[in-house]
Amino acid sequence: MAIFINENTPILIQGFTGRIGTFHAQEMIDYGSNVVGGVTPGKGGSTHLGRPVFNTVKGAVQETGAEASIVFVPPPFAADAIMEAADAGIKYCVCITDGIPSQDMIRVKRYMRRYKKVNRMVLTGPNCAGTISPGRAMLGIMPGHIYMPGRVGIVGRSGTLGYEAAAQLKDLGIGVSTSVGIGGDPINGSSHRDILEYFENDPETDAVLMIGEIGGPQEAEAGQWAQANMKKPVVAYIAGLSAPKGRRMGHAGAIVSAFGESAAEKVELLKGCGVTIAATPSEMGATIAKVLQARKAA
Repeated sequence: MAIFINENTPILIQGFTGRIGTFHAQEMIDYGSNVVGGVTPGKGGSTHLGRPVFNTVKGAVQETGAEASIVFVPPPFAADAIMEAADAGIKYCVCITDGIPSQDMIRVKRYMRRYKKVNRMVLTGPNCAGTISPGRAMLGIMPGHIYMPGRVGIVGRSGTLGYEAAAQLKDLGIGVSTSVGIGGDPINGSSHRDILEYFENDPETDAVLMIGEIGGPQEAEAGQWAQANMKKPVVAYIAGLSAPKGRRMGHAGAIVSAFGESAAEKVELLKGCGVTIAATPSEMGATIAKVLQARKAA
């Protein structure tokens, strides 16, 4: 069982006919994802990549039964695209767009709270690499060939570190159940803790690799939740051990502004929660392998 998407999930591309949307839509189709159409306002009624184009997400959902969408919409309009997906009945939305103003994302978060939790769309991103359930479906911009099907879940703020982890696991003969990018912005749709809960409830995930970085309390909150609620082992790598306080590093959310937000502090907090730490990025795969071996031996 994959979380969020599988080979049958009907997928929409928002920003379908643009250059970036076109490129990644074709990659997803080639991977085997069930792309049923796309949305570009003003181009409804045409076809693109052999799929129908719609003016609105609501119209697309009514015609195709789409359950998931991916947003390749420019930053000034991306928040509206996310809210449109929520109103149209999309269950899972990935927002790839980088550079959405924080104020816009605050508006999105408030807007989505009008729906009861059971009916609320799950959003990952913005500024993320997307989600992939290897061998089943890809809803993102990652290189699909480096992911091998298996039983390890990955959740991370960094897309490239997620790729690195998947490649290391593949080299060790370890596969991935689902890899979820939550994005590196200060305000994102889902947190590490949110995704850990989905993996804990997935019978085909045996362990989880959490990839974090400096800035924000998400990793610490996830560690505390895992300690209280998870039976599956969690391994974490936290990027930014050498990052100076007050200096933003890469992602918009990667800035240390309070206690518990530096990499060293997060590592200590996670260790206290029983999370196994990979000390360097090159050790992510090997650390997962050790944890799985110990679990098997037990």
